[in-house]
Amino acid sequence: MRRFYKQVEARAERASHAILLDGRLVHTPAKAALRVPTAQLADAIASEWEEQGDRIDPRSMPLTGLANAAIDRVGPEQAAFVRALAAYGESDLLCYRAEAPEGLVARQAEHWDPLLAWARHRFDVDFEVVQGVVHRAQPAATPERLRKAVAARETFALAALSPLITITGSLIIALALAEGAIDLDTAWAAATVDEVWQSEKWGEDEEAAQRLEARRREFEAGYRFLGLLA
Repeated sequence: MRRFYKQVEARAERASHAILLDGRLVHTPAKAALRVPTAQLADAIASEWEEQGDRIDPRSMPLTGLANAAIDRVGPEQAAFVRALAAYGESDLLCYRAEAPEGLVARQAEHWDPLLAWARHRFDVDFEVVQGVVHRAQPAATPERLRKAVAARETFALAALSPLITITGSLIIALALAEGAIDLDTAWAAATVDEVWQSEKWGEDEEAAQRLEARRREFEAGYRFLGLLA
């Protein structure tokens, strides 16, 4: 739609922070008031609205989108949302390894073994690591303890965690990043081991590279959103 406002403001309220356009509250797609828990997140969302040109492009407003998701999707069905995210721990990317070539096997181990070691220590769990893509159940305690780790997060943090998990296919990468055990570049390198290997061996496909870059932007937005909640 065309830009219909001139002034953008982030306003502190008693227990939240609202975003206003020409003095009127911004609302989510489900018509709820767009209120967020921290001043820094409100300021960042306000900046997205301020930076719009003559037309509003939702694709350039990822923080607004994540806040909308927290309010409209996560909040009303938080338990179901937690279960959906936690389910990634039952078939985590890091547990399914290539059988060959040797170089790829070694690179996966280099990036993924330290993350599994961190998770074993952090959550007191163990993992079944297999070659190939045939599903193998994890030890009985592992999915439940990882579910509790997800469930311990509040609504807006869950919204931020969602792209970190779904883009990588790894609950462990997302949790390690969210808890500060690794940085953004380390997380992304672990998430894209296979793609980088294929690119190095067979050359870069332009369309695949564009898709990967779009995923990276979405991943970074989730990480930034999470940081703005602190």
